Amino acid sequence: MLALIMAGGRGTRLRMGEKPPLVTICGRPMLSYVTDAFTAAGHEVVVVASYRTPFTKNWCRAQGGVGLYEAEGGLGYIEDINAAAADLEEEGTPFFTCVSDLPPCLAPDIVTAVEDAWRRAGTPACSTWVPPRDLCEEHGCRTRYTEAVDGIPACPAGINILTAGDSGAAQDELQLLLRDRRLAFNVNTREELALVQKYLCRK
Repeated sequence: MLALIMAGGRGTRLRMGEKPPLVTICGRPMLSYVTDAFTAAGHEVVVVASYRTPFTKNWCRAQGGVGLYEAEGGLGYIEDINAAAADLEEEGTPFFTCVSDLPPCLAPDIVTAVEDAWRRAGTPACSTWVPPRDLCEEHGCRTRYTEAVDGIPACPAGINILTAGDSGAAQDELQLLLRDRRLAFNVNTREELALVQKYLCRK
């Protein structure tokens, strides 16, 4: 399955130049954690970048096995997904989307678990969520947005599955609640970057 890794935004809250994809954690660009997880899980990786992220595009060109889609407009997250899906996927074909700054602890087994749950559900789409009280707040992470999933307040984990051809409209979706501490980190600020540095580099 194709995995679109979204890396075309400004990243103004982190205040470190381009959006977090190339910010290093334990000596590795954050983007590499995400692309490696999807590649190891057997998926084709394409990074969706824009004119706002020229260094990210250069990094992708230098990597073997990492595709690059240059979103012409760079108008926003949904718009870039729609453009990439329309150009790269046939109608009715499912594909992953994943942000490059939310899951720096992403691993192949998480990707596989999401796909397996989605296939069992038989829905066109899947969104992933983590419960904030027992995971996010445990690590000092902020919870900017929550939604009730199975009656539990949950935060989006940033990994989704959509079906090409109708990604601009709401799709019937599985809301998958994952109690996995590796998905608790949301790297949008320097404080959150320090938290994930501490978690990953001590392993």
